[in-house]
Amino acid sequence: MSDTVTVTTWYLEQTAPGQLAPARVPDPSAGVAVHRAEAPSPEFSRFLYASVGADNTWIDRLPWSYEQWRRFLERPGVETWVAYERGTPAGFIELDGAGEAGRVEISYFGLLPAFRGRGIGGHLLSVGTARAWDLAGRWEGHPATARVWLHTCSLDGRHARANYERRGFRVYRTETKQEPRVIPPGPWPGA
Repeated sequence: MSDTVTVTTWYLEQTAPGQLAPARVPDPSAGVAVHRAEAPSPEFSRFLYASVGADNTWIDRLPWSYEQWRRFLERPGVETWVAYERGTPAGFIELDGAGEAGRVEISYFGLLPAFRGRGIGGHLLSVGTARAWDLAGRWEGHPATARVWLHTCSLDGRHARANYERRGFRVYRTETKQEPRVIPPGPWPGA
């Protein structure tokens, strides 16, 4: 087996709020709700990141210290929106509007494995993208959003790119390169 793998990365964007094509809202009987995690919590954010990304090769933040998580989460314009099913965290979308003025990155988005394939992801992405467009209304002095962007790659979930495109995101750049082969860590050691 080779020590590298070919990875294709797609960069996608929306440049106007009207480009968002919302997914259907889950039936109320499913008990699905999306709420903002308003109190920055490194423990909770790391749980979401590690649990959602465990089988998608999300490893860049695993070595972050508590202090690194705290500093990131406390930046003005950074928000975490969490999907719950009957009170249980099902997934999250992380917005980073703390970078270039008027630009909001969807830095992470995904569902825990047990909640995939049930229509929650499209709804969470719709809500999160809408919140990226109205981010300035929650952060005093923050500029209005002019662009919402993200990237996904061939190592992410097999439906990720299609979900983004169904929500109105359009590819503006594609890159393909060799990267070191990484074995996804799983949700906990030995899983």
